[in-house]
Amino acid sequence: MKKFIYTIATVAVTLSMGSCNDSFMDQYPDTELTESTVFSNYNTFKTYAWGLYGVFTNDNILRRPGVGGYSSALSYKSDIYAGYLMERQGSGNPYAFQNVASVASGNGWDFSYVRNVNVMLDNIDASSMTDEEKAHWRSVGYFFRAYYYAELIARFGDVPWIDKTLSDNDTETAYGPRTPRKQVADNVLKDLKYAEEHIKEDGDGENTINVHVVRALLSRFCLFEGSWRKYHELGDYESYFKDCVTYSEKLMASFPDLHSDWGEMLTSDLKGMNGIILYKEYVTKEMTNYVLSHVERTSTHNVEMPQHIIDMYLCTDGKTIDRSIDYEWGKTDKTMYSTFRNRDRRLLETVAPPYKVIPGPGDTSWEPADEASKEYIDIMGSTTVTGYGGGPGEAGKHKVLPLMNWSASILKEVPHFFTNNGGQGFLVARSGNYVYRYYNVWDNSRENEGTSDVPLFKIDEVMLNYAEAKYELNQFDQDVAEATINRLRTQFGKIAKMDVSQIDANFDPNRDPRIDPVLWEIRRERMIELMGEGFGFYDVRRWKVADWYVNKLQYGQWATKAQIGEQGTFVDLNTGFADNTKTEGYIYMYNDPVKAGKGWLDKYYLYQIPTNEIALNPNLGPNNPGW
Repeated sequence: MKKFIYTIATVAVTLSMGSCNDSFMDQYPDTELTESTVFSNYNTFKTYAWGLYGVFTNDNILRRPGVGGYSSALSYKSDIYAGYLMERQGSGNPYAFQNVASVASGNGWDFSYVRNVNVMLDNIDASSMTDEEKAHWRSVGYFFRAYYYAELIARFGDVPWIDKTLSDNDTETAYGPRTPRKQVADNVLKDLKYAEEHIKEDGDGENTINVHVVRALLSRFCLFEGSWRKYHELGDYESYFKDCVTYSEKLMASFPDLHSDWGEMLTSDLKGMNGIILYKEYVTKEMTNYVLSHVERTSTHNVEMPQHIIDMYLCTDGKTIDRSIDYEWGKTDKTMYSTFRNRDRRLLETVAPPYKVIPGPGDTSWEPADEASKEYIDIMGSTTVTGYGGGPGEAGKHKVLPLMNWSASILKEVPHFFTNNGGQGFLVARSGNYVYRYYNVWDNSRENEGTSDVPLFKIDEVMLNYAEAKYELNQFDQDVAEATINRLRTQFGKIAKMDVSQIDANFDPNRDPRIDPVLWEIRRERMIELMGEGFGFYDVRRWKVADWYVNKLQYGQWATKAQIGEQGTFVDLNTGFADNTKTEGYIYMYNDPVKAGKGWLDKYYLYQIPTNEIALNPNLGPNNPGW
């Protein structure tokens, strides 16, 4: 299949829009497209189905890694809402400061995509395909519908279950009540199990929906629904965890190898890469590309990491910063250099580590300002500096230092605070903690032509799903840790393995005390491994612990007044507000939401059904609790 799998075929658009009423067939003369001609054989179904791949960039789905445009926070929005990340500018997390307004329309309440899938499903039996071919395309349709319904359930809970194309006469369904969540979830699960048994093992070519992709969605959906049902006290959850384990095990057997470079999975071509199950494949601007790798090299990118989340990354000995003898901050200094020293390498691939360079002897060369300034340039293993260790980073390699903007101008120093630009207004981090998960220097960023690929399903996530589901079934032990978390830790190196026997109530004094210590460590690993890929808001909601993450005071790294300038200020950790009298401390970003009289509201666990929808169909009411 062509790399460009996300262009919606004209045929698909024509039918999905044109088949909205009973007079559809009367609108088109015999010489133009009709359902009977479009859905006649295997290849015409394949042509129509290309349009359904657009679900992976659908605006109604929050988890959209690699989608950003010049509003770069879109790709990170789920993790921002979860409190994992923050934006440099604005009024703070809307869920922390209760800025989530009531809506009359939108909010993701949209069933047009479901209709597009149902149009295809309704035409399968009348086609000339064989029974095996029909079962395959039914499986593809079930996958896409399930993928979209998984989002609707995650947002709204009870939603109408629509499994056929509605006509004007289907008023009972069109104006009926919402279907109970459990019934919808069971229907999704049933369809996915059918698809797992009947879809062509290899799909319709490279990087298409196949049996592995179906199993990956089963793994993800079953974990989500099982934990939602458990922690929101809905009951009937154990079977979901068991199914998660079953399908995760199948995938782990099919994908025994991991890619050795964790950072590279968001900054390179993914074709043939170990552990990648399905991915968004980008090519040149003339076809399809995304601009996030370009935006992360401009002044527009405004996604940063609060210091308390950086503090959640373990040290190289596998212990927390409170318990590790390897943690350096405060022992000799309180700089970013000591904060990042001896830490999980994934931190350095997520937040730009510190360095400082000065002009070298040539017109275009640069060199470290001093011996200390090149510590992380050496650690990252390559460099963009022509006068130090070679030329630009190679295609597909992990992050290289020093950083450069889209026009190849070298960023002289990290941290690069918002008021201390030194004549450089790009790659600015008000907190000092610049998030750059999609940053690379090998694609054609000058022409705004991002071509690195983005994973949609990968074995790393499946392994974390498996570990968590095994815990929920009281089956998590050292063997499971070795098969999952410890493989992920060692794939990229330099962090000790998890020793389950050593994890007790004192392992992390800063954990949420409501959570079992071992489960806390499993969840920590998930947060760090999948950071920036859009899982955060789904996770904290299904665990029903959003208050712990969202209500945290968000602040930046430790700095001095000389570093951040006169416009910058520091936070008083006791009051949760800015303190203009300090000359050094943690950088103020936002007020403590709880001390400011705000904070997470339980009604946020489910989205509001738009008021216009209930006005049109009162049977959809009452609205979700609290709305």
